[in-house]
Amino acid sequence: MDKKEIAAFFDSFAGSWDSDMSKIQWKIDKILDTACVTEGKTVLDTGCGTGVLIPDYISRKVRKCIAVDISENMIKIAKSKFSEYENIVFLCADAETYEPGEKFDCIVIYNAFPHFANRKLLFKNLSEHLKEDGRITVAHGMSREALIKHHSGKAQKISSVLPEADELAEIMKPYFNIDTKISTDEIYIVSGRKNI
Repeated sequence: MDKKEIAAFFDSFAGSWDSDMSKIQWKIDKILDTACVTEGKTVLDTGCGTGVLIPDYISRKVRKCIAVDISENMIKIAKSKFSEYENIVFLCADAETYEPGEKFDCIVIYNAFPHFANRKLLFKNLSEHLKEDGRITVAHGMSREALIKHHSGKAQKISSVLPEADELAEIMKPYFNIDTKISTDEIYIVSGRKNI
């Protein structure tokens, strides 16, 4: 996958992203509970889009959230929606190489994982920005099968196939101790703590 193509694709859909977004609250709650996003935590939201999870971080009273996305237009929209929150920072950046200069309690990749070109580089980089007791969570608000079907159209060129949960756990194993693998007809979550 070409990163410029990925950025251009999401730039082109940024304006309609929120109106096309389907957000089911019980799924978000399950994902963020698994991710241990609670009051006082610091969060790196990787592939944040227009900031779909930001209201949930705010309601959970996180201390700080840095939200990154490769799409400049997605970040512009997210900034315009949440500009009054000083503890929420949006950056247009490539999560595979981004260096925030700090470590986080939680790293969340929500509805974005198939669009990262180099998975091993992504996890290697993110592991360096997670606290020793920190948790990383890769999640989708739909089943693996539904997501594969969803990406079979316009998004096919800028998406890779979401692995089975066990396969993703193996990919993450060099950097994380995976203790949660959920793959049902409704939701997909793979989560674990940093290897020490």
